[in-house]
Amino acid sequence: MMDLEGGVHANHAKKESWRAVLTLAYQSLGVVYGDLSTSPLYVYKSTFAEDIQHSETNEEIYGVLSFVFWTLTLVPLLKYVFIVLKADDNGEGGTFALYSLLCRHARVNSLPNCQSADEELSEYKKDGAGSTETPNFGSRLKSALEKHRVLQRFLLVLALIGTCMVIGDGVLTPAISVFSAVSGLELSMEKEHHKYVEVPAACIILIGLFALQHYGTHRVGFLFAPVVVTWLFCISAIGLYNIFHWNPHVYRALSPYYMYTFLKKTQRGGWMSLGGILLCITGSEAMFADLGHFSQLSIKIAFTSVVYPSLILAYMGQAAYLSQHHLIGSDYRIGFYVSVPEKLRWPVLVIAILAAVVGSQAIITGTFSIIKQCSALGCFPRVKIVHTSSKIHGQIYIPEINWILMLLCLAVTIGFRDTNRLGNASGLAVITVMLVTTCLMSLVIVLCWHQSVFFAIGFIFFFGTIEALYFSASLIKFLEGAWVPIALAFIFLIVMYVWHYGTLKKYEFDVQNKISINWLLSLGPSLGIVRVRGIGIIHTELVSGIPAIFSHFVTNLPAFHQVLVFLCIKSVPVPHVRPEERFLVGHIGPREFRLYRCIVRYGYRDVHKDDLDFEKDLVCSVAESIRSGKVGINGLDDNSEKDEEKMTVVGSSSTHPEGIKMCDDDADNAQVAGTSELKEIRSPTVGRPRKRVRFIVPESPKIDRGAREELQELMEAREAGIAYILGHSYVKAKPGSSMVKKLVINYGYDFLRRNSRGPSYALCVPHASTLEVGMNYLV
Repeated sequence: MMDLEGGVHANHAKKESWRAVLTLAYQSLGVVYGDLSTSPLYVYKSTFAEDIQHSETNEEIYGVLSFVFWTLTLVPLLKYVFIVLKADDNGEGGTFALYSLLCRHARVNSLPNCQSADEELSEYKKDGAGSTETPNFGSRLKSALEKHRVLQRFLLVLALIGTCMVIGDGVLTPAISVFSAVSGLELSMEKEHHKYVEVPAACIILIGLFALQHYGTHRVGFLFAPVVVTWLFCISAIGLYNIFHWNPHVYRALSPYYMYTFLKKTQRGGWMSLGGILLCITGSEAMFADLGHFSQLSIKIAFTSVVYPSLILAYMGQAAYLSQHHLIGSDYRIGFYVSVPEKLRWPVLVIAILAAVVGSQAIITGTFSIIKQCSALGCFPRVKIVHTSSKIHGQIYIPEINWILMLLCLAVTIGFRDTNRLGNASGLAVITVMLVTTCLMSLVIVLCWHQSVFFAIGFIFFFGTIEALYFSASLIKFLEGAWVPIALAFIFLIVMYVWHYGTLKKYEFDVQNKISINWLLSLGPSLGIVRVRGIGIIHTELVSGIPAIFSHFVTNLPAFHQVLVFLCIKSVPVPHVRPEERFLVGHIGPREFRLYRCIVRYGYRDVHKDDLDFEKDLVCSVAESIRSGKVGINGLDDNSEKDEEKMTVVGSSSTHPEGIKMCDDDADNAQVAGTSELKEIRSPTVGRPRKRVRFIVPESPKIDRGAREELQELMEAREAGIAYILGHSYVKAKPGSSMVKKLVINYGYDFLRRNSRGPSYALCVPHASTLEVGMNYLV
């Protein structure tokens, strides 16, 4: 009976898990596959635009169908579904996920303030980053990457190129998807009229799409999957109708033989037309990039069971129709809508526009996400990040980027006004991202998976050859539109690298000019100044030592707060940091100095808390470290590794149900918490404001008198208020620096710093409690 019951519970759990997987698979159709699903709108039209002609022998259309089938099979299905999806970074995917994996395994982190303590994070170690079972070639490759800065910079630039092309795709995909969907109007009106309707209609839809971004997708997100499912049903049903009605034998064109006959007949024109065929896999990278929102299994199920069969049927149906129609009237000639039965064209047009909007929405959201990752890892200027949903992780909106994308999108739509040049531009962006993924994956196979070097060579040779063929066909169209993603990527790459270089030099200046602990000890517990009530939080990028800006404060201000916290908010190369591992806390100098260092660690996909929650967690983390007695004296020497050993990991207050609690009460209404396990430490009420702070600490373990006094003083300081002291840096190149360095630092980095969000936005601190002090940096 017990076994039977256990079997019933196991089956129920299994059904529940499968139900969750299938639900995720259904939702992924709207988020992941919108762009890929709308590719039949423009693939054939772009392929037959200039380079090849549709002839009576049907060799061209059969060859194109064969190329489309095998490209869809080898790249999205074989490469992404069966190989690349397994290279997730603790459930996250995308270009920066691969780069993050390599940073941890080969220690080539681009972040300057990394610590050995970061390697103890759960997500840092989960994928076996500390494993030493590396093949000989892998160990040699790892040591080469760690020794040579040139290789590290090359790896960073490679990741940034892939990121820049994703941003370029965020400009081009909405343009080509919406414009191709609207192009169906050509068959419903005269040639003289449709060209005056097509571009304005596409621009109106695009403006509406970008204007609604600040509302987030959670209000209409439930419509995404039904729209894409309806679209996939339409194109597969129309495809089946065209196959059976026009050419039931079109399936023979799936043979690779037709690719050979196609290239043999068309030669250079056929090779150049590969830039149009390439568009059939636009959106494939989204399977990997959006992995963090779903699961590997759900994305695989959605693609193999729904998306892949529907796309194959759609392309076969179009080819079947075109194989029987060689003299199509008007200049429209070959396209998606000519193969749609006339009575269904208007409903299909509406569904196509909706599907194009959904696909565009997904790539815009993906662009916001990857820019947030770049900013967290110090490779993009600080921008305002708005979380549009408190329930759904990862839904963000970046105002500055949104309007820049909209202007660029409208510019290319109005400037090109045809799917051919838009397709050339989009194709180059897509295939460049795939080539970057292939290169990074080959390194992941050796360094992270510890597989044979022959497997990595085979991977990069097989898929790299395919993608290089398409890349060459796209690059040859440089003057016909392919220059756009190169220009966009170049601009964004310059911005990213200048910001990263300036940030790195600024940090190096901080490290070289940090204050000696002996200078601090010589001042005594009062630091040579009057210590007033309150907590002073000094923001610094340093993870060890005392920043030079502190001496600037001490020498220029007549008084300072009784409790000082040197706060470092930093990103680590993992997607998420668990709340219980968020804070690293330690003393600076003797305990009576009341100086603390608090390092707050976030992953590149983490959400930063607002000011009230952050302040509470910060104070509680310091209080909990004092109560537990684990806070050693940090910073008595200049050895950063020893400093790290003396710091303790403290989670946020919500992760310690049995730890210290902090309450804000009105002085007149405060009640003592009387439980058997908790005891209250209260601050005196004489001469104090009505709102006061209480620490409620567990009875066990007992705390010594010194710790109790320290907690009392911290509580009184918190009651008096918190002030944030931020350094406002003016970075200039040293005299005698090269002309290039002066140009980059004095003009490039300075311009980006002046026009990006300041540290107060990154900290989410109230402006009334913020003090900014300027300081010159000569780097």
